[in-house]
Amino acid sequence: MTHRPEPVLAGRVRPLRDRDHERVLREALAVRRAGDIPLIGDERWSEDQWRGVVEHATGAIVPDEAEWAALTSGSTGRPRIILRTQQSWDMSYPFLDEWGGLTPADTMLIAAHPVSSMASYAASHAAHSGFPFNTPVKHRMGPGDIASATILHGTPWHLRDLLDLLDAGHPSPMRVAFVGGDRLPQQLRHRAEHRGIRVLGYFGAAELSMVAIDDGDGLRAFPGVDLQTRDGVLWARTDQRALAVLGTGGAYRVRGAWATVGDRADIADGRLSLRGRSDDAIQTAGATVLPNDIEEVLASVHGVHAATVIGVPDERAGQLVAAALETDGGDTTQVLERVKSIARAQLTHD
Repeated sequence: MTHRPEPVLAGRVRPLRDRDHERVLREALAVRRAGDIPLIGDERWSEDQWRGVVEHATGAIVPDEAEWAALTSGSTGRPRIILRTQQSWDMSYPFLDEWGGLTPADTMLIAAHPVSSMASYAASHAAHSGFPFNTPVKHRMGPGDIASATILHGTPWHLRDLLDLLDAGHPSPMRVAFVGGDRLPQQLRHRAEHRGIRVLGYFGAAELSMVAIDDGDGLRAFPGVDLQTRDGVLWARTDQRALAVLGTGGAYRVRGAWATVGDRADIADGRLSLRGRSDDAIQTAGATVLPNDIEEVLASVHGVHAATVIGVPDERAGQLVAAALETDGGDTTQVLERVKSIARAQLTHD
């Protein structure tokens, strides 16, 4: 690929994107070391789309303390830019190192796309703690990607891909997995533990970083983070909070030392139960449906890699509940039959 220079925006902020995900993450670290702020885009975006993101930040007032930038979508679909300090991430790494027993002899496989703040956070972790990292060579991880990696940082989907490769007989010294981005199905955790892989699931947000962790006993507040619910919405008090958000949209709100991204939640006996986002509930025939609850059930079906549940306008019911499924490429008819069976058994019909 021809590597083209990107425009400079808002003074120290440097836009980056590349099909080579490892290279773009290493460039981001180099930009940080030079005292500038990396902002990673998606190489799959059109030139117009990327330029729109860049222009969105042109002329923005960037706090002097800002050292990282990340993109996140708002309710309008236009990406917002999250600005944060290095320290706001660094404070969480000693816990991860101790929990996983990480050393410079480890190698991390960063499976998330670089446009995700998860990937920047993971690359920064590697640089902070002194172990190497790599990324999948292709869009989906393959046998060569896991051959020498001992740590995985990704989503439940990436953990499932890893376990499928191991089940197919491809060797790997993988022993620790940090899994965020979505609820972690217990079945997937058990598969990993059966393979001797310790799993730390976590819940976080680009604006708040690490909020809660689950090492097998349910979600609890990350060390140093205070949690409370207000009218059923989760609020966090944390020094990991972002400095500023450029752009509008989204559910991020700040009140004094507390902030929220709009997640519904319950807290009982110190354990956190997530109930979906306050801005994505589906109202259907007088009932409120939380997409995350249905997505968790559908994603547990064998042959389903990912599930997205949305509300589709309907004249009689207001909205109908619809699901888009990404399968593993097997017999689609069989997968759909399993989905219907699980849905009938585990989802209410009211």
